[in-house]
Formats: sequence, C-alpha cells, structure tokens
Amino acid sequence: MTTGVTTPAAPASAQALPADWRDFYALTKPGVLRLVIFTGLCGLLAAPGSIHPVIGFTAILAIAMGAGGAAVLNQWWEADIDAKMKRTADRPLPTGRIQRVDARDFGIGLSGASVMIMGVAVGWLAAAILAVSIVYYAVIYTMWLKPRTPQNIVIGGGAGAFPPMIGWVAVTGDVTLMPVLLFAIIFFWTPPHFWALALFVKMDYSNAGIPMMPVVAGEKSTRRQIIAYSALMVPLSVSPWFIGGAGAIYGIAALALTLAFFALSLPVGLRESVEGDAMKPEKRLFAYSIVYLFALFGVLVVDRFAAAQGWIG
Repeated sequence: MTTGVTTPAAPASAQALPADWRDFYALTKPGVLRLVIFTGLCGLLAAPGSIHPVIGFTAILAIAMGAGGAAVLNQWWEADIDAKMKRTADRPLPTGRIQRVDARDFGIGLSGASVMIMGVAVGWLAAAILAVSIVYYAVIYTMWLKPRTPQNIVIGGGAGAFPPMIGWVAVTGDVTLMPVLLFAIIFFWTPPHFWALALFVKMDYSNAGIPMMPVVAGEKSTRRQIIAYSALMVPLSVSPWFIGGAGAIYGIAALALTLAFFALSLPVGLRESVEGDAMKPEKRLFAYSIVYLFALFGVLVVDRFAAAQGWIG
C-alpha cells in the first residue's frame, strides 16, 4: 500500500464514450446530495429569526452546488480507485463516459459558483463556511486522509457535518453553540454509519488499497468502535434540548431515535466476523442510520414550528 499522494492516472479501462447530463448529474452523488440538502434546509428552518424565501432557496441551492462540486472533485481524483471497486466501477469516470478533465472543470466550476452565489446573495460568513466544507471534503479528506489513515472517516466526517451549520448561519449571520452541536451530531454519526457499510464491502477497499478501519485495524476493533460512537451519540443528540436550543418534542424524539441507533449497533459490535449475505445486522444499522438522520433533523424543524405556533413552551 502506498502512502504518497500523486495525481491519479486515468483508469486503463476508460474509453471515450458519449456522455449526457445524467452522467454529470451522477458525478454529484445525488444520494448523498439529498441528505446534504435536507440537513442544510433543516438548519435553515430551525434557526431563530427569519429569512426571505428567495434568499433561503438561494442558500440551499448554493449548499447543493457546493456539495455536488466537492463530490465531483472527489470522483475526479479517485477515478482509478473507483475502477477497482465493484461498488463504484460503473460510475461515469471509470467507465469513460466522461473525460477526466471535463469532470475536474465541472467540479471546480460548481464549487466556485456556489461560494460566490452564497456570498453575494446570502452572506460571506455562510460562504466562507461553505468554502471550508468543499476544501475539507475534496482536499483534506479525499486527497490527504483517505489514502493515508484508517481515521479518514473519523476526521473526514466533518465534511458532511457543515450543511446544517451553513443553513443556520444563513439565517442568523453568526455561529453559536446550537449550530456547533448540529455539526457535532453528524460528525459523530458518520463513523458508525460508514463503518457499518465498510464491514460488508471491506474487500473492495482492500483491493483498492484504501486503509479503511476494517481493513487496517480489523473487524473486531471496528465493531467495538461502532458501539463507542453510537453510545456517545445518545447524550450528544439530546444536547440541543439541554441547552434550550430545542424543545421537548425534539428532545424526546432524539432520545428515542438514538437509543434505537445504539440498540442496532450492539449486534454489530458484539458479534464476530460473518462474511457475505449473513451480515444482516450491519446492513440494518447502515439503513437505519440514514433514516435516523432524516428523522432527527426533521423533528428539529417540527419542534421549531411547534414552538413558533405556541404549542409548546
């Protein structure tokens, strides 16, 4: 396994094939983008104060563009790695449907435009945080952490934790404890979410030479860490209620949702390695982790709406 970072060569299997808009759209990782947009929107809607609907829409559009641009740059850099993994071999770059330079320019263009739109239309603090999130994912995580350390997901989890903070700052214009807690929730959610996936696709990462935790530290260590991070999420998820940033609707729902997350992590963490289709606890945890984040941030907005209507104190 090499540890140096070099500009990746184009996959040997890549051929010049016709591309259409769907291929460029696929480069933005639409599945991940939906979660980014949702958490960013929830941060915006849960923030105290108000924002003009057009400005709010522009803020979410800029978040989506920035996240999409970072995803494109991630795939541009990792096209040779993606070609070695079954899960990613059909992406537009490994198959040659899009040329490497076109993907690079598309990613840079989307990223730069997103920051400028956010700065001019919404505010430069939100734009600065958006720029940091793009660099964090495309450079710090993709180019530096991922090929070097099994802690890549732990440290790199910050890349996906910025959207609710950006949405919050778009409304308030400043960074307080509440958006920091929203950031922290996603930061600590990322390792158990991603390691659950990595456990049943670890051979893909091993074949590609990526030092994911199950490959380097082994399954036993990874499973124990999944339990540890899931346990930490219990007090962290309800902390917005403790500081008065959210009400009882959020607090009770967050506690129930996170206890379920922790309960699903136990069969993953306490059992020995089981290969193949038998890895159902890992798949259940991974699937629930996605539902969990949608539900947690959704109930935060419901709580904010209920408070605004005077339904709760």
